[in-house]
Amino acid sequence: MTAPVYWEGERVGRDRADKEDYRVKLSVAFAFSNQVHFTEYFHNSSFLEHGGSPDRAVRQAFVSHIDAYLKRNGKYLKNEGKISYTDVEDCLALISSSFSTQTSYENQTKKAINNKFIYEAMTDFLKQNLEVYFLENPIDANKIAEQVLLNKRSRERAEKTRLDLKKTLQSNLDLTNRVQKFVDCRSKDVSRREIFIVEGDSALGSCKQSRDAEFQAIIPVRGKILNCLKSGYDKIFKNDIILDILRVLGCGVEVKTKSNREISNFDLSNLRWNKVIICTDADVDGFQIRTLILTMLYRLTPTLIEEGYVYIAQSPLYEITTRTKSYFAYNEEEKAMILEELGDQKYTLQRSKGLGENDPEMMWLTTMNPKTRRVIKVTPDEVEKTAAVVDLLLGDNVQGRKEYIAEKGHEYLSLADIS
Repeated sequence: MTAPVYWEGERVGRDRADKEDYRVKLSVAFAFSNQVHFTEYFHNSSFLEHGGSPDRAVRQAFVSHIDAYLKRNGKYLKNEGKISYTDVEDCLALISSSFSTQTSYENQTKKAINNKFIYEAMTDFLKQNLEVYFLENPIDANKIAEQVLLNKRSRERAEKTRLDLKKTLQSNLDLTNRVQKFVDCRSKDVSRREIFIVEGDSALGSCKQSRDAEFQAIIPVRGKILNCLKSGYDKIFKNDIILDILRVLGCGVEVKTKSNREISNFDLSNLRWNKVIICTDADVDGFQIRTLILTMLYRLTPTLIEEGYVYIAQSPLYEITTRTKSYFAYNEEEKAMILEELGDQKYTLQRSKGLGENDPEMMWLTTMNPKTRRVIKVTPDEVEKTAAVVDLLLGDNVQGRKEYIAEKGHEYLSLADIS
């Protein structure tokens, strides 16, 4: 595009006021081309792979001068941004060689120099020569400016196309890809895929480390989930936690108006999972969160329960360890049986501190591994009776709830976390 140009010169100066002067000899050869582009820097006959001071000088001088030329000649469009070095570099072939009596390398590999004076001297040297060159070679100057401007606009158009394509693709992706902290699995085979609804970030971390990423996905419940039996649809569909769970499951949430969201008819053909597993701590808080999740599914997606897709993961209450083996007890009765079986053997007994405290190996063995875990399938048996109990325990009948607890509470003392 342009003929090669060669410049050389000398400068004398210092890096700091308290340092002595030294001499630097500069030489630069360059051409602008549509076919090749490269920049190479040498100092005291050594190749500078990363350049340093000479490279920074080339960037500063060429961008500054070509940008000034474009502005001066009105080549920028209205409100158009300035060029970058990338636009210059795409059509620049340049070799720089410098010599100095003092040299400061950036590190022991000597792949770049960082002399302040060499940078300042070379920047000034290039700017002066570029100014003369552009004045004496107006045809070449115009070619260079037009090519750099073309590079800039091509780069910006390519970037806009990339961003538009990314935005389009993202808008077509399943909503689950934008659910906060959702961890998907690799398999696309719906007959294998399992989704664990877990209690909080701590359980998320533990389950994520212990899961089989091929077919097990996780979504954490952030805080206490809304009681869907006591809330109207307007309030339910303003709750981000519930919306995230519905999106992950594959339930369509349609925005009817800005203030009213309504769930579309739940179609099992959109279901992305073979099992929906509720996984919470084996304590009072965990049981409450489990109940609230079940209540949400019962009210919003009863088809899942009716068709047998919903499960509850049982977490062990105790870990009993001997010198040779570990046992897991899921209730007080199992703990008593294990201890009776061990007899006089020495053992350690540890109460479960929650899913987030379990090591990955234990989580996989007791909660995640389909061959060794325990899960309870939630069935639609006696739906009306179950609905009545859930409504009593979570609904607005406070007096009825008190009477039920007074009458039936003693039957569940073994499950209570009382110390």
